[in-house]
Amino acid sequence: MTASKSSRARNARSAAQAAAARNGSAAQAGTAAARNGSANRNGSAGNGQLGTGVPRGGAGGRGGARGRAIADDLPAATVGAGPAIWLQLATFALALAGLGVSIYLTIAHFTESTLAGCSETKGLVNCTKVTTSPQSYVFGIPVAVLGLAFYVFAVAIMSPWAWRAARREIHLIRIASLVVGIGFVLYLLYAELFIIGSICLYCTSVHVITFVLFVLTMFAVAAWGLKSGAAWPEKLTLRRKPSTEAVSA
Repeated sequence: MTASKSSRARNARSAAQAAAARNGSAAQAGTAAARNGSANRNGSAGNGQLGTGVPRGGAGGRGGARGRAIADDLPAATVGAGPAIWLQLATFALALAGLGVSIYLTIAHFTESTLAGCSETKGLVNCTKVTTSPQSYVFGIPVAVLGLAFYVFAVAIMSPWAWRAARREIHLIRIASLVVGIGFVLYLLYAELFIIGSICLYCTSVHVITFVLFVLTMFAVAAWGLKSGAAWPEKLTLRRKPSTEAVSA
C-alpha cells in the first residue's frame, strides 16, 4: 500500500511538472507572437509614413511648378497695366496741337509774316517783337525750329503706341525729353518777361502745352511707374452672316 501510494505521488508530480512545462511553452510562444505582431505593426506604420512621404514630395513638386508658373506670368501680367487710355489720348492730342502751332511759328519765322490775331502794339503782348528779338535764336538756330523738332519727337513719344511699348528705355526717354522741354520753356519765359519785355500768344500756347505734357507725364510716372500703357479695347468685328436662300425643288 505504501509503495503504491508513493508511486502514485511520483506520477502526479511528474504530470504536474509536464503541465507546467507545457504552459510555459505556450506562454513563451504567445509572447513571441505578440512581439512579432508589434514588429509587423511598426513596419506597417513605417511603410505608411514612407508611402505618405512620396505624395508629400509630389505635392511639393506640384507647388514648386505652380510657383514657377506664377513667377513666369508676372512679367506678362504687368504688361498693359500702366497709364490709362485717356492719358495716352490726351498727351497725344496735346502733342499734335503743339506740333501744329510750332509749324505755324516756323513758317511765320522764315516768311517774316505777322502772326494772325497777335497784337503788335507796345503793350505786353507783341508777337513780332518776340519772334524777331535776338533771343529768338539759340546757338544760331531759330527757337521756332527747335520747337518744331521737339514736337515732332513729342508726337512720336506721346503716341499710344509709344505709351504701350514694353521697352523701359522709351519711357525714360519720354521723361528726359519733357524735363529738357520744361527747362527750355522756363528760359524762354524769363527771356520774354525780363529781357524782351513782351510775350507772344502763340509762344505762350506752346509753353502751356509743354507744361501740361510735363505734368501728365510725371503724374503717369507717379501713378503707374514705367509700366506700359493700358491696351485699347478690341474692336468689335461684325461677322457677315451667310444668307440662307431657299432652294427650289
